[in-house]
Amino acid sequence: MALDKLLTPVRVGNLELANRVFMAPLTRTRAGQPGNIPTELNAQYYRQRASAGLIVSEATQISQQGQGYSFTPGIHTDAQEAGWKHVVSEVHHAGGAIALQLWHVGRISNHHLQENGQAPVAPSAIRASSSHTFTVQADGTAGNVDCETPRALETAELPGIVADYVAAAQRAVRAGFDFVEIHSANGYLLHQFLATGSNVRTDAYGGSLENRARLLLEIIDAVAAEIGAHKVGVRLSPNFVYHDIVDTESEAMALYLAMQFSQRKVAYLHVAEPDWAGGPLLTGEFRTALRQAFSGALIFCGNYTAEKAEALVAAGTADAIAFGRPFIANPDLVARFARGAALNTPDQATFYGGSEKGYTDYPTLAA
Repeated sequence: MALDKLLTPVRVGNLELANRVFMAPLTRTRAGQPGNIPTELNAQYYRQRASAGLIVSEATQISQQGQGYSFTPGIHTDAQEAGWKHVVSEVHHAGGAIALQLWHVGRISNHHLQENGQAPVAPSAIRASSSHTFTVQADGTAGNVDCETPRALETAELPGIVADYVAAAQRAVRAGFDFVEIHSANGYLLHQFLATGSNVRTDAYGGSLENRARLLLEIIDAVAAEIGAHKVGVRLSPNFVYHDIVDTESEAMALYLAMQFSQRKVAYLHVAEPDWAGGPLLTGEFRTALRQAFSGALIFCGNYTAEKAEALVAAGTADAIAFGRPFIANPDLVARFARGAALNTPDQATFYGGSEKGYTDYPTLAA
């Protein structure tokens, strides 16, 4: 099947991107220690994949409070900003474009990762009882631990959360990123505010669909006011059920937000599909409704083949498709798609943690 649409340029925000094969955000837990700082190894990893139309970085915590796993990078210190600046420089030098995904995990954390051993925070004090996080404890012991019961954020604390996103976006722009992506998906803090099962607040940030969306929209408005809406993307995951997410209004919320994003001229909406988490699959009708609701670039991500991606883009439903695991094992994925070449198989044992093995040592067609 010819990839007549997938390999053509696409406009996102104010940028013309080389193709519609985007790299999805992929947590790889290889940030430099101490300090969760991007390193030369990380720069090499992203540079190898710069032929993607757009790289969306691994999720990056906006504050110490926002961290949920050991060895994930941050964007809240000068050293982290400097590390990311080197990564971005390498990607741009190789001709690529890159977005920084801004992350606050909310309740998917443990006191070992929190400043002064405090409890994690969330919209409501409801524990994600089936979820775990990976931590390195004070004695050096590393492994998965249960997520703990969070403390419900006070209303007066929420402007501080907004300010943390703005500060992180400012650092991202100083580091040279082309976009920031507000991570509002996959069961983390902003998704916890959106979902009916994790948000039982009685203030202006809970109850109605509009109230549950309030914090996310305040963050988008504040970040856009600082860096421009043309540099802002958002990730949502309608029908997602992992991390104990229960939401009786998931698709209604996504459609409401898509309209709100469109009014704000957000550059792109990145939809993480629920297939890997076991949620109901997105229907054609829902995809069409999203397309009608959102006027920016619409990106879908979820176990796509090149052929399925081409079909969705050719139909006009999507502007681009993001690929995750194929990019782990195939730094030259775009070239492989263009030539119809076979793909390397990713080594799941090296997905998280480690060094170059399973990270920067996958062969390219040229090699």
